[in-house]
Amino acid sequence: MLLANLAILALAGFVGYLVISKVPNTLHTPLMSGTNAIHGIVLLGGLLVLGSGADGALNKILLVVAIAFGTINVVGGFLVTDRMLGMFKTKPGGGSAERGQ
Repeated sequence: MLLANLAILALAGFVGYLVISKVPNTLHTPLMSGTNAIHGIVLLGGLLVLGSGADGALNKILLVVAIAFGTINVVGGFLVTDRMLGMFKTKPGGGSAERGQ
């Protein structure tokens, strides 16, 4: 059972690497936003499992750690996405007149 799970983990990592490496640069921002939305659903599932009374102290500790790291990932991802999209916005009063051209 452990060997099968490790094989699935290794294959998933390999396939994930191949898929992400083929994404063009122009699609990274939309892909990141979609991934963060999916990870938000995973966080909701972790909160539901934690609230349903997970058995064992180790399970609860792992759930809290996973929820904390997932929250950091979602918030950080949305901040990076917002910053990247902000680079494409036109600045008010900007243009060539401000640079003396």
